[in-house]
Amino acid sequence: MKVKTVLIKNAKIVNEGRIFEGDILIEGEFIKEVADSISAKTSDVVVIDVEGSYVFPGVIDDQVHFREPGLTHKGTIASESKAAVAGGITSFIEMPNTSPQTTTIEKLEEKFEIAANTSYANYSFMFGGTNTNLDEILKVDSKNVAGLKLFLGSSTGDMLVDNTEVLENIFKSTDLLISVHCEDEATIKQNLEAHIQKYGNDIPMACHPIIRSEEACYISSSKAIELAKKTGARLHVFHVSTAKETKLFTNKIPLKDKKITAEVCIHHLWFSDEDYEKKGTLIKWNPAVKTANDREELWKALLDDRIDVIATDHAPHTLEEKQNIYTDAPSGGPLVQHALVAMIEAYHKDKISLEKIAEKMCHNPAILFQIEKRGYIKPGYYADLAIVDINSPWTVNKDNILYKCGWSPFENVSFKSRITHTFVNGTLVYKNFKVLNVKAGKRLTFDR
Repeated sequence: MKVKTVLIKNAKIVNEGRIFEGDILIEGEFIKEVADSISAKTSDVVVIDVEGSYVFPGVIDDQVHFREPGLTHKGTIASESKAAVAGGITSFIEMPNTSPQTTTIEKLEEKFEIAANTSYANYSFMFGGTNTNLDEILKVDSKNVAGLKLFLGSSTGDMLVDNTEVLENIFKSTDLLISVHCEDEATIKQNLEAHIQKYGNDIPMACHPIIRSEEACYISSSKAIELAKKTGARLHVFHVSTAKETKLFTNKIPLKDKKITAEVCIHHLWFSDEDYEKKGTLIKWNPAVKTANDREELWKALLDDRIDVIATDHAPHTLEEKQNIYTDAPSGGPLVQHALVAMIEAYHKDKISLEKIAEKMCHNPAILFQIEKRGYIKPGYYADLAIVDINSPWTVNKDNILYKCGWSPFENVSFKSRITHTFVNGTLVYKNFKVLNVKAGKRLTFDR
């Protein structure tokens, strides 16, 4: 079978801290050449002239909940990966709190099989830790799996790891990268009981960041970091949400040498507690969206490299579920389709450079998780690419939302930029608001 060749002409290539005009030659799944000017050598080369649009490496989202198996009324690997490629996300790492939970090798491989048959984007999965499955954790091959996910607060089933002795054993025993959700359950429980006494179950949404407070986040994340330092474990703190927590991280070590890293999510960079009045439970996340000052300090830590990665924590629920009263409304929301354009909107507002967006959403996840041949626009790397017209306004509405749940916290927001093309492993999977009927995703591999 003849290898398909694609030539992308007249691109503004965003890669490794610079933007330069040039062409990208793709042969089969891989980038063959990146140069100022490349000519099509044969007539069967597919030429795409992007006319000065910006080409980013495909975004790698290190934290998503695609809800399959068991919660497929909210989303599936097919539906949510389809939305992801429409947003320029070409690779995702999915979390273990599905039903059943991904806490055995057997259940992990079942998810890989689903993704192999249905995913539009490249995929890997986190293995889930519990108080009782250390034996299973030790069977996981770190070359084949993204890492280990521990819920140190806010989880489902039996995935809350709250036994201190077990936690230390896990940290000491595994060579997997450990990613953690940090909120102190005892603090949250106390705060919630006080608010239920005052309001009953219909607690005002504005109380969410008071219940799931700065202190709850800091107690948990500082303990996790202390334990990582004590045991030498490789720790990645998901969705940092407070100014106080940003002081726990350093920018004095190159990312490849850091043992303790941090992530911030789109919603914590975009929203603040001032938005609860209008958005209500639609912006109910754990950890909670907090104050405008917290948001400002997260931006500072992101830009000065104390925070290493931008992700989504994409976690869809049905609109019916989200419209329940406070104590019954689940936390989480869908974000993969709008993450990259939301960050480019911040570029338009002079908050961040395009080069920094590529660093935090493409390069750094690849470095941090040691993902093979992805995250950069380089010869020999997989041709995962997101092409962006940064001056092509559009508005998010019900007709163009691709999430299975059918809603977005960005509904009615007008973005100045849009994704025009997405390539996954050299295959065009998305073009101009249409996801093409081709599932080109592959299992991510790791250079460990």
